[in-house]
Amino acid sequence: MTMTSPAPVDVSTDAAISVRGLWKIFGEKASDIIDSPDARLPRPELLEKTGCVAAVRDASFDVANGEVFVVMGLSGSGKSTLVRCLTRLIEPTAGEVFFEGEDILTASKSRLRELRRTKFSMVFQHFGLLPHRRVIDNIAYSLEVNGVKKETRHERAMEVIDLVGLDGYANHFPEQLSGGMQQRVGLARALAVNPDVMFLDEPFSALDPLIRRDMQNEVKRLHQDLNKTMVFITHDLSEAMKLGDRIAIMRDGDIVQMATPADLVMHPVDDYVADFTNDIPKSHVLTTGYIARPALEGEEVSGAPVDADAIVRDVIPQIVASNGAVGVQRGTEVLGVIGKNDILHLVAEDASEGSAT
Repeated sequence: MTMTSPAPVDVSTDAAISVRGLWKIFGEKASDIIDSPDARLPRPELLEKTGCVAAVRDASFDVANGEVFVVMGLSGSGKSTLVRCLTRLIEPTAGEVFFEGEDILTASKSRLRELRRTKFSMVFQHFGLLPHRRVIDNIAYSLEVNGVKKETRHERAMEVIDLVGLDGYANHFPEQLSGGMQQRVGLARALAVNPDVMFLDEPFSALDPLIRRDMQNEVKRLHQDLNKTMVFITHDLSEAMKLGDRIAIMRDGDIVQMATPADLVMHPVDDYVADFTNDIPKSHVLTTGYIARPALEGEEVSGAPVDADAIVRDVIPQIVASNGAVGVQRGTEVLGVIGKNDILHLVAEDASEGSAT
């Protein structure tokens, strides 16, 4: 396949990835279905009528530079197929996926290998570590494939070993590590090539809850430190809410809603999304900027202001301990205040919804 110049397309100038009209249909004559009336049939009807399964239907979205973009849904919703289409591990049936202005769906096999070696990294649920290689050599493997000399790749591997908290384990073999530590090796291996975008496909699903929480915190820390663009796939809404700047919820191949965690909780578009978010306490998701209000006439404002991007749950002690309302700021801009009654109202609303379910 020869390289072609990307056609003009309406993509965001600050997007790391722009996806337009992406389809993946499994079955014979899949491409014939896209422009036909059958394309919007429910999955069971489409399968019965055509023998085809629409795994991803007409997906369009941008992932901003430095964003953690989470795709979630129930098993079979199409989320893993979607992320594999973005890197062409699965070939899409139709659509465009732009990276730095280049539609990678038109890329030659050699160009695609180059992108995967230098621009993209993937972390999967199954660690895929080489059992006969030490940690340092597992991490350096992607650099070895790229032809980097041993001394240089080991130097880089030691840098990321320090970054992901594996100090002292460089010469261990995978079987000597816990599941959580093995996944840290997987993260380090993905970071070794200093990719522009990281794709993480349910990377912590096989871990027990405590280790899973630690790894979620590790991803948050790495994102804060490195500001990497991440596309994160999960079926766990709590994980999505904790990690995602924005979340796309999928059902039967469609993106049902795409929004911030706060907007998903406060404004679900339908019962399907509402069922996902019912058990999430608003105080665990909403930011102080989201619930800030103007100060009332004569209302006392005291104490240090809170950051507008802070989660309400994390600043409740400060607000409850204050002598009055607390200011909410983003940088030097004052957005409003939050008082004890605002916190009580939100917590009571959480408790009421919890008892109703």
